[in-house]
Amino acid sequence: QVQVVESGGGLVQAGGSLRLSCATSGRTISNYGTGWFRRAPGKEREFVATISWINRNTYYGNSVKGRFTISRDNAKNTVYLQMNSLKPEDTAVYYCAVTRKGFTILSGDYDYWGQGTQVTVSS
Repeated sequence: QVQVVESGGGLVQAGGSLRLSCATSGRTISNYGTGWFRRAPGKEREFVATISWINRNTYYGNSVKGRFTISRDNAKNTVYLQMNSLKPEDTAVYYCAVTRKGFTILSGDYDYWGQGTQVTVSS
């Protein structure tokens, strides 16, 4: 089993920044990818970003491209999501997830999920 724990959420004003962290522990998965998703009230879950274990390939959702940056520290088993120029529409619960498929944007491909961390952006 793999445990996934997010942290770093909070309340921030529009235009501000936050950095989310996603720490994994437990069973080691080689070549696993890590992704961030979010769900705003009344909306479907949305893909935010993903990063592969090898080569650190990244991919972003259109709504966050150019503002968010995903990175990872494999030695610490931690993935980060740096969120800049935040907008009220970024308000959501952000979830981190791990996939054995290595690199995918499909939520159904992710095997382990965290409990989520709330991000609220005020206008």
